[in-house]
Amino acid sequence: MISKAISVFKQSINDYHQFDCVNHPIENPYPTGSLEALLYHKNWIDAVQWHLEDIIRDPNIDPVEALKIKRRIDASNQERTDMVEYLDSYFLDLYKDVKTDVSTPLNTETPAWAFDRLSILELKIYHMEQEVKRTDVTKEHIQKCQEKLDVLLQQEIDLSTAIEQLLDDISAGRKKMKVYKQMKMYNDPNLNPVLYGGLR
Repeated sequence: MISKAISVFKQSINDYHQFDCVNHPIENPYPTGSLEALLYHKNWIDAVQWHLEDIIRDPNIDPVEALKIKRRIDASNQERTDMVEYLDSYFLDLYKDVKTDVSTPLNTETPAWAFDRLSILELKIYHMEQEVKRTDVTKEHIQKCQEKLDVLLQQEIDLSTAIEQLLDDISAGRKKMKVYKQMKMYNDPNLNPVLYGGLR
C-alpha cells in the first residue's frame, strides 16, 4: 500500500507541475471513492498550498492580494483536514471487522495523518530535487541541497516503514484505530470570537 501511495503522490506532484498554476483545476484520474483518488486529491491540495505559501512570501506582494492568499491558505488547511478525515474513514471501514479489546493500544496518530506527513514529504523531495538540478547556482548550493535531499530520502524510507508497520498492527488487531475530528475553530463563525463579535 505504501509504494502505491508514494506512486500516487508523485503522479499528483508531476501532474501539478505540468501547469504549475495554483488555479488549475484538479483532474483526478482515479475512480471516485477509491483509495488512489483520495490520496491523489489529498496531495493535490498539498501541492497547491505549497505554492500558495511560496507566493505569499514574495516581499513585493500587494497587501490586498496577500490577504486574499492568506484566506485561501486558511480554506486550504480546512480542506486538507477534511481530506485526512475522509482517508481515516476509508481505513476505519477497511479494518472494521478486526477484533480488539480495551487493552489494545492506540497509536499516536491515525493512518491518514501518517499519510498526510508522507504527502508533504514527497513534495519536499520533489522540490529539493529541483534545487539539486539547478544550473544558475553555486556548487555549494547544490551540495547543501543534495545533503538535504539525502536526509529526505532516508525519511521517506523510515516513514514508509513505520506506516507499513502501523497498518500491519491495525490489520492484525495489535493496535486499534480511534479517530477524533480536528475541531478546528478559526474558520467557524460560531467558535472564532473575532467572527462572532466577542473581540474588538
